[in-house]
Amino acid sequence: MIERVRVTLLLSSLNGGGAERVAVHLLNRCDPALIDVRMGLFSRAGPFYADADPSRVDVATLGASLLEFEGHNSSFYRPHRLIAGAALAPVNIARMIRGHRPHVVMSFLKGVSVLTWAALLGFGEDRPRWIVREGNNTDAVIEDELANPAGRWFVKRLTRHCYRAADCFLANSHEMAQGLEKRLALDHSRMRVIQNPIDVAKVAALAREPLPTPRDRPFIVTAGRLEYQKGHDLLLRAFAASEAARDLDLVILGSGTLEDQLKRQAAALGVADRVRFLGFSANPWAWLSKARLFVLPSRWEGFPSIVAEALACGAPALVTACDFGPAEVVEHGSSGWVVPPEDVGAFGAAMDHLLTNEALRASLSAQGRERAALFDIDRMVEAYTSLFIEQAALANAPARRPVVAQPIQVEAEA
Repeated sequence: MIERVRVTLLLSSLNGGGAERVAVHLLNRCDPALIDVRMGLFSRAGPFYADADPSRVDVATLGASLLEFEGHNSSFYRPHRLIAGAALAPVNIARMIRGHRPHVVMSFLKGVSVLTWAALLGFGEDRPRWIVREGNNTDAVIEDELANPAGRWFVKRLTRHCYRAADCFLANSHEMAQGLEKRLALDHSRMRVIQNPIDVAKVAALAREPLPTPRDRPFIVTAGRLEYQKGHDLLLRAFAASEAARDLDLVILGSGTLEDQLKRQAAALGVADRVRFLGFSANPWAWLSKARLFVLPSRWEGFPSIVAEALACGAPALVTACDFGPAEVVEHGSSGWVVPPEDVGAFGAAMDHLLTNEALRASLSAQGRERAALFDIDRMVEAYTSLFIEQAALANAPARRPVVAQPIQVEAEA
């Protein structure tokens, strides 16, 4: 009998986001006859935790309260969290790995990946194969997290060093793979791309459910964390200036640290009575399917799963061509509409164009549904399964490079 490939997925928590959804999909959907998946978390926090099988989830036991997520990523740089993370997180990760004895470890996003690098230093030649999965624009994230130039410089150097030590680097869009390969000087031969999976059948079924609170007025909808990255401030300005949206509401799904600030901005723009902040929604697809238009005004992204889900719901999609991903999900003029990032005028003009052209919206809706099938979960999980089997087969190959404790190379910016 062929031994199943043991895989450990490492994340900080299951707070809502594309990475967390992917991890839960893999935990639940990988064929157990081929892949034995477990998940390691620093805390049980997050709305997606309810979707995970708790019998296959390991949670940090050493200093867990100090490792819990506290909102915006900048909270990671508070002194007590830095000390706790550096001292306790690698120990917890090492315990999880030794407990499961995986052939392959996959760490999600920058912070957990840096800590995984530290944890693997003690494994030597016995360490599992290590995949770094990045789903965001690391440079933009660091710029947003840290105001101190010296701190940004150091974190970028550390991230580059750790990512280059991985056996495999997985990006969730081709644009991201190309961008990070150049910026982080990554080995092209270790690069892989698997776009985020969406459960098209589940999304379509839930999209048919009624809204929790019926709407009397038609609406535009957006969904995402209320943080600078997502560009809600730009959307509010475009919405307030839009003539075609005068009789529409703007529904904002998601929570975050900027909620109060955005509410004040909506009031100052005179649209507070037409903007609905509804927080996290367990079924955002019911809103997407009934919206006149779905919009994503992001400043940067990785692979925005919510855009592919909007297409699956039949929502005409207006997105920005930010680094990275949205323009890879939709094809401008056929399955969606794409405008430059951080251009309020262009975003507002596109909004007006789409809202006043019912035939165009119907065409985008129909072609968007077809496009969504390309990202269906079965195809993506099959790709992940192949990646795990590939990496496990290389686990004992002579050419593999173990993580070695060595000084961080200080390199000039490209």
